[in-house]
Amino acid sequence: MNKIKLFPISLGAALSAALVVSAPAALVATAPAAQAQAGDLAQAVAALRGISTMRANFVQIDRNGKRVSGVMSLKRPGRIRFQYEKGVPFLIVSDGSAFTFVDYSVRQVQRWPIKNSPLGALLDPKRDVARFGKLMPVSSPNIVSVEVRDKAHPEFGVITLVFVRKASAPGGLELTSWAALDSQNTLTRVNLSNHQYGLGIPDNTFRFNDPRPAGRR
Repeated sequence: MNKIKLFPISLGAALSAALVVSAPAALVATAPAAQAQAGDLAQAVAALRGISTMRANFVQIDRNGKRVSGVMSLKRPGRIRFQYEKGVPFLIVSDGSAFTFVDYSVRQVQRWPIKNSPLGALLDPKRDVARFGKLMPVSSPNIVSVEVRDKAHPEFGVITLVFVRKASAPGGLELTSWAALDSQNTLTRVNLSNHQYGLGIPDNTFRFNDPRPAGRR
């Protein structure tokens, strides 16, 4: 099985690779059809900070159109788990300080600091989304697209978070997708659905069974 890429992931480069991210093509106008309102960036920041816990289904799409699905669990600050569907031997989990990628098919584990991942914009409490974020042109007033880029630290990556206005979501915006294009032009999109907020997610959700022999851990 080819390695599945979520952020994207490749052995040796993985989450630390510098990324250039754009919103899904269906959501971004080829020419600005509607400009987001001035307060949308602040609202997006409030929406991210308003998430204490969240669970959602995800669908991951690579540049060849291959899809895999699973369940994402998030608990701020800094904890997230991507549990893939049955038959996919991968796991991605963050314990609040670092991402861990587990490949059970070859019994391999790799770790990267959250700050070196493009998803640091979502998970790292020290990442200043308001300072480094900018609104992107979108095709609908019901969509808010925010690109987060720290030009002083390109190794942190760039991410564009796509929100849809929803009154019942934290801050009135619901995070629905992001997409990533790495330096090897590998495009990966992640779409979220069936969001649930305020769940009691136990801390052990963000642990994993280490497949490596005891002497190699």
